[in-house]
Amino acid sequence: MAELSVIIPTFNEGKYLGKLLNSILIQDYKDYEIIISDNNSTDSTLRIAKNYNCKIVDGGRPAKARNNGAKFAQGKYLLFIDADAVLSENCLGMALKLFKERNLDVAGARYVPYDGNAIDDIFHFISLTVVFILFPFMPHINGGFFLCTKEIFDKVGGFDTSVRVGEDHAFARKAKKLGAKLSILKQIIVYLSVRRFKAEGRLKLGAKYAYALVYRIFFGEIRTKIFEYKWGYKK
Repeated sequence: MAELSVIIPTFNEGKYLGKLLNSILIQDYKDYEIIISDNNSTDSTLRIAKNYNCKIVDGGRPAKARNNGAKFAQGKYLLFIDADAVLSENCLGMALKLFKERNLDVAGARYVPYDGNAIDDIFHFISLTVVFILFPFMPHINGGFFLCTKEIFDKVGGFDTSVRVGEDHAFARKAKKLGAKLSILKQIIVYLSVRRFKAEGRLKLGAKYAYALVYRIFFGEIRTKIFEYKWGYKK
């Protein structure tokens, strides 16, 4: 039985999935299983997943996909990763080491864009700064790299499928209310694609994220349609 279950929600991720799986494969840490929670992909996603001997289960939108993947997980620890992420060297081993040493229940990482420009670097720096400022009062942990114990996952009840945007942040907030110990592991670097910013426009998407943050501060989790938010990408 693997110690760590890596759960990856997918929907037509053939362009990106191989990069992520390669970055997992070359990690020093090896005590893991990989679960692909797929939402009926029609591109090369499933073929790539099979080539890497991943376990494949039915997915859905992100919250549902993560929850479905967790149902089949055997690990004591669950790591949810976005399919367009790439892990830095020895990321898994170091993350688990810090996680255990600090007796954490939920943890995130520091994100760096790998296919953007200077504007994307600045935006991510500002976003991370806001996250650190708000963290003691309103913890934000990005689903791009979301590490938690199976115990706290079950206690929280998984990701809330009624939340339209920010189900990962909703999980973190609920976990904190239940007494969980949370942290952003600054030493752990995860590279993320900026494809969504390219697809929707940097200013437009940045404004949506800012609006979502303000909404959550004053009104709670986003369970109604406050703006258009697309899921999935062209093959």
